[in-house]
Amino acid sequence: MSQTVDRALTILPLLAEGPANLEQVARRLDVHKSTALRLLRTLHEHGFVYRQQDQRYRLGARLFALAQQAVESLDVREIAHPHLVALNEGCGHTVHLAVLEDNEVLYIDKVESRYPVRMYSRIGKPVAITVAAVAKLLLADLPEPERRAVAERLDYPSYTARSTPNAAAYLKELATVRAQGWATDFGGHEESINCVGAPVRGVDGRVVAACSISAPNVVVSAEELLHLLPQLRRTADAISAEFSGNTAPPTNSPKEKA
Repeated sequence: MSQTVDRALTILPLLAEGPANLEQVARRLDVHKSTALRLLRTLHEHGFVYRQQDQRYRLGARLFALAQQAVESLDVREIAHPHLVALNEGCGHTVHLAVLEDNEVLYIDKVESRYPVRMYSRIGKPVAITVAAVAKLLLADLPEPERRAVAERLDYPSYTARSTPNAAAYLKELATVRAQGWATDFGGHEESINCVGAPVRGVDGRVVAACSISAPNVVVSAEELLHLLPQLRRTADAISAEFSGNTAPPTNSPKEKA
């Protein structure tokens, strides 16, 4: 039975490359055509493959529906939380997880610092979208036209002297974040708070969430916080791997689309 399952599963990546006829499937499996046909018929009955009019087989709609259902059922917060706790235990500082939802960037998880100076951020609270490191990561991953449209409709409050002043400056920073794969907020929202962020990516390489380490500069300087960036990125990559089911998650964003 295990050999039959193995052969059936081998057919799926073959058809992912494009439609194939019975002879091609049998050759890939190194089996007689009657065996390949029996496997294809079983997969066809379950909607995993579809036979075209030219007698070639392609992946079936049922497979795509299951994949979409699986993606929708994933809870990035549930997957990320143990990794965030481990990161917090390793560095001692406040750790956040954020997502882009309905044109807002929201914190969906937080692990508090071990130090007595605490941050006022709360789960479910929108972040300061024009300055927060997690917001920059999530917006930087948007396609260029959408990224530009979002940047141009935002307001740019002057939280501090380091706040992003306008859309042009924001778009320039988002381009840098997109290229380097990480982001910072060094006193852009609160003079005394520094933050570094890294992206969490899904199976398609797109950013689905962002995690960050934040700390007041009475505890750690911006330069010292940057030393934690490799640790943060390893955490984000581990979350990405578990979320997407990949052992080696992509660390670069998809190529820019015109």
